[in-house]
Amino acid sequence: MVGSPGPATLSLAATGAAFGARRGLGYLVGIEVGMIMIMVITASGVMGVLLAVPRATPIVTGLGAGYILYLAYRIATKQAKADDSKPERHPSFWAGLFLSLVNPKAYASLAALYSGFVLVKDSFVEDAVLKGIVLLVILTAVDVAWLVSGSALSKRVQDPTINRAVNVTFAVLLVVSVAFAVL
Repeated sequence: MVGSPGPATLSLAATGAAFGARRGLGYLVGIEVGMIMIMVITASGVMGVLLAVPRATPIVTGLGAGYILYLAYRIATKQAKADDSKPERHPSFWAGLFLSLVNPKAYASLAALYSGFVLVKDSFVEDAVLKGIVLLVILTAVDVAWLVSGSALSKRVQDPTINRAVNVTFAVLLVVSVAFAVL
C-alpha cells in the first residue's frame, strides 16, 4: 500500500519530472521524516485521540487537500526550460514534511499496519519499532524509485509540449489520488 500511487509517491515522481531527482532529494527526506512522525503518532494512539476531537478530521483533510492542490498547480504550471543554469524554486524538505503530515493515505496505511498484525508478541514497543524499521526501508526504496523514475521520464522527453503534458498528467494524477484517499 505504501508503494502504490498516492500523494507522496506521485508528488515525488512529479517533482523528479519537473525539477530533477537531485533537486527533489530534500523533498524526499522531508516526506520520510514526516512518515516517521506519522508512525509515532499512529503507533502511540495519538491518532485515535485526534480523530475523537470533533471537527479535527475535516480540518486536517482540508489542509491536506489544499496543499495537494497547490502542489499540483505548481507542478502543472512549471515551464520546461532550455537553460537550467538558473535553478527554479523546487519543493523543499518542509514541503515534504508537511505533505506527509496531511497525507490521508499515510495515516490509513499506518493504521492498518499497526493494528493489523503482530511481529513481536508480548512487547508493543519492540513490535512498533520493528514495523517502523521495515516500513522505513521499504518507503525509502519506493520513494527513491518514484523520484528517479519521474526524473528519468522528464529527461527522455525533450519536447517542451510533451514535457508540459507529463507535468500536467502528474499533477492531475496527484489530485485524483487524494480524491480517492479522502473518499
